Amino acid sequence: MTAPTAYSDDELLMLSGLQHYSFCKRQWALIHIEQQWEENIKTFEGQLLHKRADNPALTEKRGSLLISRAMPLVSRRLGISGKADVVEFHLADEQTPPGISAKIAGRRGRWIPFPVEYKRGKPKPDDWDEAQLCAQAICLEEMLGVTIAEGALFYGEKERRVEVVFSESLRERVIDYLHGMRDLFDRGETPPARYHAGCKSCSLIDICLPKMRTHHVERYLETYLEDDADD
Repeated sequence: MTAPTAYSDDELLMLSGLQHYSFCKRQWALIHIEQQWEENIKTFEGQLLHKRADNPALTEKRGSLLISRAMPLVSRRLGISGKADVVEFHLADEQTPPGISAKIAGRRGRWIPFPVEYKRGKPKPDDWDEAQLCAQAICLEEMLGVTIAEGALFYGEKERRVEVVFSESLRERVIDYLHGMRDLFDRGETPPARYHAGCKSCSLIDICLPKMRTHHVERYLETYLEDDADD
């Protein structure tokens, strides 16, 4: 089936789900298909950090820097919506290459967008955070008609920024994740549990019960294979 060229409002998936999906497909499905959620200390600390950054009523201007908080984002082409913690807009000058700056209503000149996402912990070994930030950039590109080369992740535990380059390979992984999310959502399917090290920090561990479910699947397969061998 050919994907639509533009998704409607009721077809949009949550942009924030990209981090859930890239971390664990089952976690994503429990949250975004089954609508299940549990808080733990990490999710609570993350909400506090985002609360400091996400104030949509607050727009700061510091010379040639304009800071927009909790900026709504949407990509009709990719079928996602959400918000950016912070989008910095840097005033372009005469040497700025074409295609990377945009006009902003009520502001003079042209501005270069730079998305910043806040995370409570520290940099992760996989691309969960980078994928979410890249998706934000793709939304901004579609909304503003620009190309965005990079953004940044601010980690609360380290209290520092990590710059992220939106390479073609990262953009392709984002598209792959979104295709997987869309496929599961359209089928209403929650993948089976598979216990891994990350399960220990997941707020849904008591709902998912990954050790118990993984053990039951393994025992079933062992029994099935034994019965099949006897036949």
